[in-house]
Amino acid sequence: MPNRPLETSLPDGLRQLVSGYRWHRQTIGQSRAGVFRLAADGKPTLFLKCECNGPFAERADEAARLRWLAGQGVACPDVIALESHAGHDWLLMSAVAGEDLASAAIDPADAIGIMAVALRDLHALDIRSCPFDHRLFRRIAAARARMEGGEVDESDFDEERQGRTAAEVFAALLALRPATEDLVVSHGDACLPNVMAAEGRFSGFIDCGRLGVADRHQDLALACRSIGYNLGEAWIEPFLEQYGPPEAEPAKLSWYRLLDEFF
Repeated sequence: MPNRPLETSLPDGLRQLVSGYRWHRQTIGQSRAGVFRLAADGKPTLFLKCECNGPFAERADEAARLRWLAGQGVACPDVIALESHAGHDWLLMSAVAGEDLASAAIDPADAIGIMAVALRDLHALDIRSCPFDHRLFRRIAAARARMEGGEVDESDFDEERQGRTAAEVFAALLALRPATEDLVVSHGDACLPNVMAAEGRFSGFIDCGRLGVADRHQDLALACRSIGYNLGEAWIEPFLEQYGPPEAEPAKLSWYRLLDEFF
């Protein structure tokens, strides 16, 4: 995708909303969508995501989840517009104040503290109010569908799975499936780049397209991996201690990292 989508490819409504903005492509994170930061003098900063529509597109899912999350009083981007046009889905959102925890110039101890509190508060939401079901049987079915649809990037597997096929990893996913689930409202991609902070405090979640009811280890597993990568392995245990009980289960942390290979 070019650094700036052609103006003619934008839906008419969006073209008016972003008129006069300067476009800056964002590269942090692993999003398969084109993500652009839009800035203009005297106007609020916006973010625009563009993705080819199809069975595995996530922009409509993200918009629905952002609207629900905002309704729960959790800080996240406001959905300004969601459009489909010329084979693409477009999601225009407000910016969340501050910087993401992978980029912010803050002490690692502060970063893991912000992450722990943010996830703990998210996980305290009532799962009965959440309409997005990401329990095991649904996520395994989605993983299978993505594998069969050619959506799994085997070259991007974690180091310990490099050289294995998606089919081999999926077989391991089935064989090692956890017997129980400790269900919470899960962000779904709880890595440091997806948690924002301003003035040393949590300011919002971003990239919420996979939010749903799931085992808390869905978030803890990806948070621990991100902390190890961005801050260093020594910060994982302090993060888990600050998150608090129940104690994380190593086998589940490993399994949810395995599951993430398909998304």
